Amino acid sequence: MAAAIKAPEFKLSFLGPRYWPVWLAVGILYLITWLPLPIIRKLGAGAGKLIALIVPKRAKVAKRNIELWNPSLSVDEVESLYRENIRRTGMALFETAMGWWWPTWRIQRAFEIEGAEHIEAARAAGKGVFGMALHNMNVEFACRGIGYSYPSVAFYRKHNNPLIDYLQYHGRNQSNKYMIDKRNAKALLAAMEDKELCLYLPDQDYGPKQSIFVPFGGVKDTATTTATLMFIRRSESVPMLITSQYTKKGYKIKIFPPLLGLGEMEDHDALTLLNEHIDNAVKEQPESYLWMHKRFKTRPSNSSPSLYD
Repeated sequence: MAAAIKAPEFKLSFLGPRYWPVWLAVGILYLITWLPLPIIRKLGAGAGKLIALIVPKRAKVAKRNIELWNPSLSVDEVESLYRENIRRTGMALFETAMGWWWPTWRIQRAFEIEGAEHIEAARAAGKGVFGMALHNMNVEFACRGIGYSYPSVAFYRKHNNPLIDYLQYHGRNQSNKYMIDKRNAKALLAAMEDKELCLYLPDQDYGPKQSIFVPFGGVKDTATTTATLMFIRRSESVPMLITSQYTKKGYKIKIFPPLLGLGEMEDHDALTLLNEHIDNAVKEQPESYLWMHKRFKTRPSNSSPSLYD
């Protein structure tokens, strides 16, 4: 707990003209969060189309990622999945606001948890949980939701804007235990030794440093961080995938069965198996995944051609 990030304090300077545009945006988002969820989802779909127009390069990345991830999809299937993903991208803006400002009763009413028995079994055995969360669009909202059943510890990246950082920290920390700096691996290991539920995101391209290339979907050489295995090997926590999914009524947090044995395998074999499990989890609701991130940006060598040209 000593390594927990200190909660940012409110400053009078936040009321100055510099931050008025932020307050205006925050006020609009706050009012929207009080609408019924079906209406928010319709607004989210519209916001997604607007985002695609504002950042067309990122929208192009999303479509390209879908093509690379599943080459068996037809042109029409790629287009359909891409359009739905864009709608979910817009909804993610409102889900962030919902996660920060929805009252507890509304958060709890919108969530269901599948696979809670896996966390309960780990705790019954006197162990913590190393929760490997997927980068789904609604992960910000899901972190608030899971905290009411299983308060967690997670990495935190400060926002460059002090006011947004203040709102982000206090929004995220309402239902969970504490957060630690994203570079403080020792603190996360300490939390795992304390048998906490620790959340970690293993499915992005973090660059060539401390990564190896293993398959993910249709891309044979995908940069995959070895830090995941470091956390698994240096603790007794039980590793398991955790993902957040849409439902008709709201959202579902799905906890997958433990991935035992990863720590004893060679790096290449372990991360290949992990990516297979991540791939299967993504396939359950691919439209919800963060496809705008350049997942396949890092290549095996400088001479390897970019997959985004």
